[in-house]
Amino acid sequence: MKKKISNKIWKDILSEISTRVTGPSYNAWFKTLTPLSIDEEAGVLYFASTVDRVIQVLNMRYIPVFEESAEIVLKKKYKVVATLMSSDEIKENLGKTEERKPESASPRMASPSPENNEFREEYYANPKYNFDNFIVGPNNEYAHAVALAVAQSPAKLYNPLFIHGGSGLGKTHLMHAIGHYILENSPEMKVLYVSSEMFTTELIKALQDTRNKDRRMHSFTAKYRNVDVLLIDDIQFLEGKQSTQQEFFHTFESLHENGKQIVISSDRHPSKLTELDDRLRSRFQWNIVADIQPPDFETRVAILINKAEQENIEIDNDMLEVINLIAEKVKFNVRELESALTRIISYSTLFNKKITAKFATSTLSDIFKAEDYDISCETIKRAVCKHWSIKISDIESSKRKREYAFPRQVAMYLCREMTNLSLPQIGKYFGGRDHTTVMHAIDKIEKEIKDNPLFAQDIKNLKNDIY
Repeated sequence: MKKKISNKIWKDILSEISTRVTGPSYNAWFKTLTPLSIDEEAGVLYFASTVDRVIQVLNMRYIPVFEESAEIVLKKKYKVVATLMSSDEIKENLGKTEERKPESASPRMASPSPENNEFREEYYANPKYNFDNFIVGPNNEYAHAVALAVAQSPAKLYNPLFIHGGSGLGKTHLMHAIGHYILENSPEMKVLYVSSEMFTTELIKALQDTRNKDRRMHSFTAKYRNVDVLLIDDIQFLEGKQSTQQEFFHTFESLHENGKQIVISSDRHPSKLTELDDRLRSRFQWNIVADIQPPDFETRVAILINKAEQENIEIDNDMLEVINLIAEKVKFNVRELESALTRIISYSTLFNKKITAKFATSTLSDIFKAEDYDISCETIKRAVCKHWSIKISDIESSKRKREYAFPRQVAMYLCREMTNLSLPQIGKYFGGRDHTTVMHAIDKIEKEIKDNPLFAQDIKNLKNDIY
């Protein structure tokens, strides 16, 4: 026979759960559940939520944790059943006098308002992406510092905040971390995290509904302009989409004028988003532009140690050797770095093998082979020519026009920086030039890097492309 779960039992279960999961996971997937009933004879605990994603994540990841915590509190094994219900269905199950209000706002990134039910496709906060497990190093310390400042004081210090860097370096992690922090400390705030592709898709849906275009557009603008914090990822995908850019411009203006926080990420500096409207590129640079670079060796090691600890892997001498090996081989993408370690751990579990350097080398042979290459002068020349839209024959020729001479000097500088070639050897790759010409080119580019921060960033990005 079913009976109501007492507040004390529920609080005790929550307390036990909180010791087993991270703070963001606890707040996102457990704290807002409604306990319905307990069937002691059948050994079942029933819970409900009005949020589909909460039920999905619980059933995919956290039911074993839930059941273990309940067993500790109730001294008996219970099966946990979590069900999606409407508010009315929950009331019907509890009885109107027993209705339980949630303790805090759902930490999903952001609840649609009643007038906005047509656009529910927002993303949810990834419980793994928070400030506590973001490894800070010289490559990302500035981006981390300004992201934390924004999370602590939305729209007070840095608005807009623009974060850029290559794929897999932690931009999305910081975006989610900002959302988590704000929702944990100011649960009343509306925080929306979307990709630029989602923004575009929803706008197209609104515009294509010719019968209800006005109503649909009102619903669309209500979703995006009635939030306190807008986190929009991969803004580079708006390039070449004029109608979407225009709508985002108006969204940006509305939020900024009303003192709402805007955080944007991209794979490039705003000045390099050449197919974006000039007005948008200008506004993206109004305040803080922070870049994330590939992590150095020490930071890569710290990332892998943190990952191993999250997986409850003992860091013995063999494991430390494996971590150092991966850090030496996988240099430019944090996502690939963590993925490499995850593969080793899963293979070790699957085949019951001890994790050693030999086992790691065998397991990651495809990755290590791809990473073990020497950067050639030809690779550099191809990358430079692609960047400036010229032919390789142009920088190997004697042409002295700046449109050819400057990329040639950049390529010479990069050959000196990224290869073991001597000055005379580099000269041979550029039409048999004298080593003094190469020295002049290197000196000129070094001075330009020192005097021009935007050009220095351009060179960093070019190096990443070459790697």
